[in-house]
Amino acid sequence: MNRFERFSASGEAEVRYLDGDFRVVRPGTFVRCAVTGQPIPLDELRYWSVDLQEAYATPQAVLARMHPSRVRPA
Repeated sequence: MNRFERFSASGEAEVRYLDGDFRVVRPGTFVRCAVTGQPIPLDELRYWSVDLQEAYATPQAVLARMHPSRVRPA
């Protein structure tokens, strides 16, 4: 399975993050952002860490995880 295939299962998916792609281990419709906890539909998943095996909802979430000292307080 890859990110372009549709899944019939609902709920949170278990995903293995690879370089430039991901593999669904347990079918579902979304994963959670490791920083915000926000659900990310699999067809909208764009940001993840292969080393940490985490998904991120936005580029700002990636920055917050990888370089917390660079994130400006709101």
